[in-house]
Amino acid sequence: MMSEEKDSQENLSPEENAKLIIDFFHRISMHHAMWFAEVSEKFGKAKAYEILDQVFEKSYALQMKRLSKVLGFEMKDTIPSGLTNLPSEKLIELREGIALNWLANDGIWFQAIEFSSGMEDAKKCNDSSWAQFAPFEAWSIKRNLNLPEFPGLDGLKQALKMRMYSFINKQSFADETENSFVFRMDDCRVQSTRKRKGLDDYPCKSAGLIEFPEFAKAIDSRIKTECICCPPDKHPEEFYCGWKFSI
Repeated sequence: MMSEEKDSQENLSPEENAKLIIDFFHRISMHHAMWFAEVSEKFGKAKAYEILDQVFEKSYALQMKRLSKVLGFEMKDTIPSGLTNLPSEKLIELREGIALNWLANDGIWFQAIEFSSGMEDAKKCNDSSWAQFAPFEAWSIKRNLNLPEFPGLDGLKQALKMRMYSFINKQSFADETENSFVFRMDDCRVQSTRKRKGLDDYPCKSAGLIEFPEFAKAIDSRIKTECICCPPDKHPEEFYCGWKFSI
């Protein structure tokens, strides 16, 4: 039996092996997320993020070392040199393409629930997912930017500019006082696409009321968030949604 299993593995075609390798990456990412969910449930989110910081560093280094050895690419510090050697325009194109893939993946999940269980359930799942993703994205950005524990409103501005949304949507900032500023989503791909199709705005306020406060708090726990407008609210032609952040 063992010999038959080994033969079946060794007799995979190049296409079958390639498909399996891609699936392995998917399994790794899902297993990684499941570990984090389980640790969060058992020890709480704060402890889970502490552990995630350790795990990511060790796991990434180990995986890249093995992949670079197998595939024969060099590493520049902690980054594959094949990426850093790309022309700037190609890196920007790749960055945008990945951000668009993330947005498309989000929409595919939403529609899968909408078509199977209805819009109400899809919106509930969407809102709950943002409650998990927004603080994680904030943690990831805060880590990459080396922001201090309490980076204030300037830190939040830096972080908002590094969200995946920011590379595919158009956004702007308006200072009010030294203790507050307004963030505006001037052009949203989801909403502008609906507008071109003659559809009403997607009512995203329920998700926004979770997403933006959770993101801001994860950057700096002192920051308060106030919704100025967000669909289905009426909004100016100049922007789709607006949020006020203050300390």
